[in-house]
Amino acid sequence: METSSSNTDDRIRPYRIAVAQDELDDLRGRLARTRWGSEIPDAGWSRGVPTDYLKTLAAYWADGFDWRKAEAELNEFPQFTTEIDGQNIHFLHARSQNAEALPLLLVHDWPCSFVEFVEVIRPLTQDFHVIVTSTPGTGFSGPLGEAGWNNGRIAGAFVGLMDRLGYTSYGVHGTGGGAWIAGEMGRQAPERIVGIHVNGLVTFPSGDPAEFEGLTGPETERLARLENFQQDKMGFNAIQSTRPQTLAFGLHDSPVGQLAWIAEKFKEWTDPAAELPEDAVGRDRLLTNISVYWFSGTAGSSANLYYEAGHDAGAWAPKPRGTVPTGVVVALHTDIAIRRFAERDHNVTYWSELEHGGNFLALEQPEAFVADVRAFFRTLGA
Repeated sequence: METSSSNTDDRIRPYRIAVAQDELDDLRGRLARTRWGSEIPDAGWSRGVPTDYLKTLAAYWADGFDWRKAEAELNEFPQFTTEIDGQNIHFLHARSQNAEALPLLLVHDWPCSFVEFVEVIRPLTQDFHVIVTSTPGTGFSGPLGEAGWNNGRIAGAFVGLMDRLGYTSYGVHGTGGGAWIAGEMGRQAPERIVGIHVNGLVTFPSGDPAEFEGLTGPETERLARLENFQQDKMGFNAIQSTRPQTLAFGLHDSPVGQLAWIAEKFKEWTDPAAELPEDAVGRDRLLTNISVYWFSGTAGSSANLYYEAGHDAGAWAPKPRGTVPTGVVVALHTDIAIRRFAERDHNVTYWSELEHGGNFLALEQPEAFVADVRAFFRTLGA
């Protein structure tokens, strides 16, 4: 696979994905040699990914999924790498035919990659110059070179990337964990960022009992969803924020381990109307995303991002309220964002709610995602 050389300069280098055939052969060989364990009968998804489902998905990854087709599709978009703060940064840069279009940076969530936005890039270029980053330590940005890559440092690197591209005024979108990074970018460079659009936003109560007065029925449901998420569905965070290196051995060595680790999150974080992860985002798209993690060898470094966040005292310290105009789109059946909590921390000027979709909105509901991004930035005159 092509990688850029590690020179400490500000050059921007063209990049093309080119996974070697022996890496593809190795993946198929590992999948064929999987040692399948036992499971509790009739547990379904309650204890994790069911074995029968994973066997079917793994068989398709080995013999049905066409990585070369996916690779060619991804390579249709102009891609580049550059080094910022000692870390390789991979990004996609699709320019609009309108030279005066607003630049728009898209920041993905874990366990997604830049693949999260492939469905929306072309329609967005009608209105924006689109830049899609691979978060440091994820995908073709490659493994982390050192500790300390918390959300604030990533935000600073992305501000630096936009400077390097010559963009002094731009918008940012962030999904899930990317929303945290987008908000931090707004605090670091409020004079450059004209607006921040987010989905999958996580909001927490401050502890003031007055914040709970007068919550609507849907907001009460979201609060209960947040409590359930913290109590029942944060196992991945507990592991990745404390022992990412131990986890990495299994995920880096076993493609089925990597497959299960990511597929479970797509099951939990997509529209609950979807019975299986691929019902929400498509089987080939799901496997394209997982393949990016596998071929780039970034299971461990992407987990380390949770360690950095969990051990960054500044991440949870009180911060000044963001000043950049912020638009929030909420998927009604999955999201946990409550408007009054969001407005406490951000300058929320736009709020919309969607009946369908989940955390990976750009993959699940690309047309609705594009429409919402356009609608928000039009409120800003962009």
